[in-house]
Amino acid sequence: MFEKAAMLFLYCETPVHAGTGTSLSIVDLPIQRERITGLPIVQASSLKGVLRAETLSILKRKGEQNAEEKVKVLFGPEPKPGQASEHAGCVSPHDARLLLFPIRSLVGVFAWATCPFVLERFKREMIAAGFQIGWQVPNPANSHQALVAHDDTIVADGKVVLEEFAFKAQPSEETKSIAEWLAKNAFPQSPEYKPFRDWLPKRFVILPDDAFRDFTQLATEVIARIRLKPETKTVAEGALWTEEHLPSETLLYAPIFVSKPLAPNANQLGLTDSDAVLQALRDLQLDRLQIGGDETVGRGIVKVRLNVPTS
Repeated sequence: MFEKAAMLFLYCETPVHAGTGTSLSIVDLPIQRERITGLPIVQASSLKGVLRAETLSILKRKGEQNAEEKVKVLFGPEPKPGQASEHAGCVSPHDARLLLFPIRSLVGVFAWATCPFVLERFKREMIAAGFQIGWQVPNPANSHQALVAHDDTIVADGKVVLEEFAFKAQPSEETKSIAEWLAKNAFPQSPEYKPFRDWLPKRFVILPDDAFRDFTQLATEVIARIRLKPETKTVAEGALWTEEHLPSETLLYAPIFVSKPLAPNANQLGLTDSDAVLQALRDLQLDRLQIGGDETVGRGIVKVRLNVPTS
């Protein structure tokens, strides 16, 4: 049973393609989505693999003598014949779910959008992980209304216009509280992100659930890719395809649950209990990860923030 928890926030600095393979849709390579809601996710298996590789890299850079053994304790043995059944890992990342989705705006360039369903589920998972949440989730009065924290940056003539859809802007103190909380507790805290933290309350909007779902399905970034013939530098026959990406400035979150280490050598490595495991994760000081596909063309770079509940 899990004993400790943390919350990992992932801020997309480039488009992110966590793909599902081929598809029958108009996009050749779509992104991963929840089956019921249709909202984008990054599956836990993808996230765990990246965390495992990054942890090993960080420990080796620090000169850790038992880097590979520590990674084995934290994330379990490599899935190789005869090894995976030795013991389970004690760090369990969950799916990275969508929290804020950037949408092109008529004024203010873009807005960070979310919806009551996403916020309620995020709040539920934060409480389950041991965090205290002091705000309540407001709801737009109808399908034509959008709640905003401020009525200037993304509001024109009393309306929020996202892509080609207009919503009546309704300023809300609770919406402002949520935006300020996210800027403080979910956005990266490094100095280069100060303008983004300042912008969030000015560009934050809570949309009706159905409208938000539609934007996340129809306003993602679709990129056309080609493969060239090495000899002629012309497009190879049939080598044109399209890929779907989460756009830059998207914010995701992933709960991480920690249990007591099960490996027989955990005590010798200083990983005596779940508190020690959680401290080991904090000591990594994770900064940036590269997740999903298209690593060789600079996709999938996310800024990371790990939050641990206060005792």
